[in-house]
Amino acid sequence: MTPDRRTLLHAGVSVTATLASASFAGPPTGAGDLRPSKVLLADDAESCAAAARDFGQIISRRPRAVCKPATSGEVAEILRWARQQGLKVAARGQGHATYGRAMAEDGIVLDLGALTTIHRIEPDRVVVDAGATWHTVLDATLARGLAPPVLTNYLGLSVGGTLAVGGIGGSSSRHGLQSDQVLELDIVTGEGVELTCSPTSYAELFDAVRAGLAQCAIITRATLALMRAPERVRRYLLSYPDLASLSADQRRVLAESRFDQLQGAVVPDGTGGWRYQLEAGVFYDGSTLPDEKVLFAGLTDKRETVSDLTFGDDANAFAKLEKLLRSNGQWFNPHPWLLTYLPGSNALEIASEVIAGLNGDDLGPLGRITYYPMFTDRCRTPLLRLPDERIVFPFNLIRIPAVADKANAERQVAQNRAIYDRIRAAGGMLYPVSALAMSSQDWADHFGPRWPLLREARRRHDPGGILTPGYDLF
Repeated sequence: MTPDRRTLLHAGVSVTATLASASFAGPPTGAGDLRPSKVLLADDAESCAAAARDFGQIISRRPRAVCKPATSGEVAEILRWARQQGLKVAARGQGHATYGRAMAEDGIVLDLGALTTIHRIEPDRVVVDAGATWHTVLDATLARGLAPPVLTNYLGLSVGGTLAVGGIGGSSSRHGLQSDQVLELDIVTGEGVELTCSPTSYAELFDAVRAGLAQCAIITRATLALMRAPERVRRYLLSYPDLASLSADQRRVLAESRFDQLQGAVVPDGTGGWRYQLEAGVFYDGSTLPDEKVLFAGLTDKRETVSDLTFGDDANAFAKLEKLLRSNGQWFNPHPWLLTYLPGSNALEIASEVIAGLNGDDLGPLGRITYYPMFTDRCRTPLLRLPDERIVFPFNLIRIPAVADKANAERQVAQNRAIYDRIRAAGGMLYPVSALAMSSQDWADHFGPRWPLLREARRRHDPGGILTPGYDLF
């Protein structure tokens, strides 16, 4: 049985019976039978093995079958059937999770790779299927001189995948997260019900789906805000002798809104030490360059690099690193990433303490620690958990090991847990795409006062508890 072949199971009783008896024995066919009539459940070894792996290369959970729905209706159909059978279901976009979150052991993986249509582009919005990548979205909108206000550094992620966790980028300080740009969502609940939700229709469900870790519904289509796209981006890399001086300049340029994009990193220097970098970009049109005297007035930097690219080329810059990592095999090594937010009030203290306990081998030669401030004013997604301060610092261990060492990956996952506990104790928060084990109580603590919102949405819209078991929330 080939994984990409599609069939109409209702075309013959014998086909239905063969599928049901092979791997999915359940209640006998009758008036209440909900077996999928259009979606082929591929249970061949190749399909199941692929769905048991993700970018993290740490967790492996083999599903009973994989299906590739081409419509929201087919997603609903398979969810109704899976609920009847008591099977867990996980939606998978580009498989970029780092800790098995989009896996369903002995269940069903919904590969949304066929849901990629750009349905409509208007002056202020785009309507796109959840399986489309941000690269595809940007290409389509740039052709109209438009762009999403927030783009992830890596555009190979799916729209539905980032909206389910938040979706952060270099312009998040000005615009919030990608989940804050959503105008409307088409979703399928755990009961297999298709709904359209927005701030004015099924508003509580709208709030529970964005950054809700796919616990009560699966996103199938999104209507996203657009802005006019700048023509070019002039990007700067500034070097600092230590974290304190980097932090001071980062805070200054943030407060004065000097740059359109602001990030920063701490990277191994190859000699056992660290390099501290501020990374910033300025948007501009035509031939009028940004005034660099104003941009860098009073800063203590040593400017290292300037690039000047079209907006599209700049947004796709990570593709060069991806190509390198694929060519040398590191793309397929374990990636025990840890992504967090530090309170602005003690970010320097916490980050300094964590970095003092790390070395270059904890990241790999191409790894980095991202560290930079952002305002939280524009972050309005209820389930996105941030420290309750106006300024927070994303603080992320982007580990890219040079070799595939399982024991080292397990050590780093344990290290992630210890670091997270330290950060949480100091008022920090987790960005929930990280490689570490979390219990149901951990998640309840993470969501804090927002936990009842998610718990109630789960109870109402996925009472069978079939969706997205990889997070172990409930």
